[in-house]
Amino acid sequence: MTTPYESGRVGLLLVDLVNENFSKDGKAHSIYAPEFQRLGTIDHLKRLVAGVRRHEDVPVFYSTTAFTDEDYSTWRHVSGIHRQMFDNRMFEAGTWNTEFHPELAPEPGDVILAPQKGLDVLHQTDLEFQLRQRGVERLAIAGVSGIMAVESTARTAMERGYHVTAFTDAIAAPGGLVTYQAMMRGLTMVSHSVVSVDEFLASLDKPAG
Repeated sequence: MTTPYESGRVGLLLVDLVNENFSKDGKAHSIYAPEFQRLGTIDHLKRLVAGVRRHEDVPVFYSTTAFTDEDYSTWRHVSGIHRQMFDNRMFEAGTWNTEFHPELAPEPGDVILAPQKGLDVLHQTDLEFQLRQRGVERLAIAGVSGIMAVESTARTAMERGYHVTAFTDAIAAPGGLVTYQAMMRGLTMVSHSVVSVDEFLASLDKPAG
């Protein structure tokens, strides 16, 4: 369902569009590459961002993950996903890996959030402050990983009273079709709308009411 969004109330959150995930030399790229190719994720993301930027009253928020030497060596309790990242020194702060992919990078006027170290962008960064500053009540979320950071953030946003939109073609997770289907079921449960990029952009172009 593509209900028109109220002007000035919707924002787009882009999760971890960095070289680590989206460039072929990134340490995580190989686990996402099959899904990027199957879904056309990068092209969909590019079209999504370009389409949203045509609407000056729709802010774009970029979140990134970054770890320091101290993080890698001093965390007392390391979860499975963090162990995988720490063992491979993924998302190392200040390196090329945590820079935005050049085809998906922010432009002037976009909001770059404080780096996160966990999975939930709302819990880990200044996102909620930035949303409130701009009057955003409807949050669309795209990026990776759909079964980690995207779903965690969508769940928290829903619980905090935001209207949440997820995407069928601009969110990816490793694992192929079976994981994708499970991801879609999970996102459907914690979102108010799950649509394609084209459907979302069409809804932005329709006058509310």
